[in-house]
Amino acid sequence: MPSTTIGVSLKMYFAHARTLEWIDAVASLALSHPAIRAGDVELFVIPTFVSIPEAVERLAGTGVLVGAQDLATEDSGAFTGEVSGVELAEVGVTVVEIGHAERRSLFGETDQVVAAKAAAALRNGLTPVLCIGESAAGEPADAAAECLRQLVSAVEGAPEGRLIVAYEPVWAIGAAEPAAPDYIRAVCALLGKAVSGLPGRSGSVVIYGGSAGPGLLSELGDDVDGLFLGRFAHDPAALRAVIDEAAERKVAA
Repeated sequence: MPSTTIGVSLKMYFAHARTLEWIDAVASLALSHPAIRAGDVELFVIPTFVSIPEAVERLAGTGVLVGAQDLATEDSGAFTGEVSGVELAEVGVTVVEIGHAERRSLFGETDQVVAAKAAAALRNGLTPVLCIGESAAGEPADAAAECLRQLVSAVEGAPEGRLIVAYEPVWAIGAAEPAAPDYIRAVCALLGKAVSGLPGRSGSVVIYGGSAGPGLLSELGDDVDGLFLGRFAHDPAALRAVIDEAAERKVAA
């Protein structure tokens, strides 16, 4: 089995000082955990823009990738309040979250905006963490079809490059429980097959987000390449538990 990809987005839950405390805990975890040191787990963390430069500095040498929660569609210009992919790459960002359901619902991001941001990320050497997901629970085949539509819309015609496809059913985000394991496996298996056939996307993976936490990864088998965590990873011990599950999955394979 290839490496398992684990990501954490902090959204806007922590202030700067609390973020750095958490980053220091993650750095310690990464340096001490055999699965991360061996490359069996790919770990990325996504703080707010303010904390990115210091997070990059504190995580240097740990193998942990630092991401951004958004980026501008353009690389420079009169775009007040925006942050470009050029600048993100310059300060050490390697992955960038794009198309999250909250960006769509709260800030009106359309498929066209998501596609422009995916292109901006890829042309600047950043790996998109491309969030896709259906609005309501239904049949896995229908969910996969909607997710595939979003995926193709986002990257068709974009520069070549790896993708981290984060399957996040909108109805599961912020819920008490994630989607059922059988449902996740069915959707991700279909998505994984589609992603593996995309030209110019070598090394791309499909991970699950949406109230994901400890105990879930071990139920998903090899149909899912990892997890995208939110509030359930605010406790570094919970993040360690998920990484332990990833290590166990590698051994079992």
